[in-house]
Amino acid sequence: MPPIHRRELLGRASVLGTAAFGAGPSEPTHPKRKLVVTGGHPGDPEYGCGGTIARWTDDGHDAVLLYLNDGVPTGKPKNGVRVAEAGKACEILKARPIFAGQIDGDAVVDRAHYEAFHKILEAERPDVVFTHWPIDNHADHRAMSMLVYDAWLKLKRSFALFYYEVSNGEDTVQFAPTHYVDVTATEPRKRRACFAHASQSPEKFYALQEQVARMRGVERGCLFAEGYIRHIQSPEIALPG
Repeated sequence: MPPIHRRELLGRASVLGTAAFGAGPSEPTHPKRKLVVTGGHPGDPEYGCGGTIARWTDDGHDAVLLYLNDGVPTGKPKNGVRVAEAGKACEILKARPIFAGQIDGDAVVDRAHYEAFHKILEAERPDVVFTHWPIDNHADHRAMSMLVYDAWLKLKRSFALFYYEVSNGEDTVQFAPTHYVDVTATEPRKRRACFAHASQSPEKFYALQEQVARMRGVERGCLFAEGYIRHIQSPEIALPG
């Protein structure tokens, strides 16, 4: 074996030392994950989960907001206002908007729409999905919950499934969280995202959701929190905070 010169030996030692102490290239400690938040209308994900979405994307993960409809009821002109507002809200939360193409107030849950929704979620390949709690006074919210649940079953429960609340007592009913996310630090961004929906009187409706966030904060032990119910058969996954 030829002799190893001192310079070469030091070079080899430096490479070994770098690898041993993690100073060289390495895999990320926390792999990037994708969250899909589904809502009956533009604004639902923002009001119910905006603080969590902001924390999620701040951690470097991807977020998609999937709206069942564009907020325009039958007979009303499609002027693009609600879609533009949703785009602005998503920009604030660093999320990507998708629209499922149904009509506000006329949600359809049938075989064709089950299959269409299954294809959307299959293509997105989420790690986590948030959707409406199914006991809800709004038919569009109930429809979205059913469509997500069917897709989850078809995809063999491959993603973690959590339910969220919107205006507890007004829309969502009998909601008892199993998980909480402290959103005190991201509440200002949540507020801006909700107020991006300027055509929907946020100055009137945001106060109600803020009360819910304060109540969940008391339960969590912080100023503002968002509550979720994890499906009992859902894969385990850590939520922010």
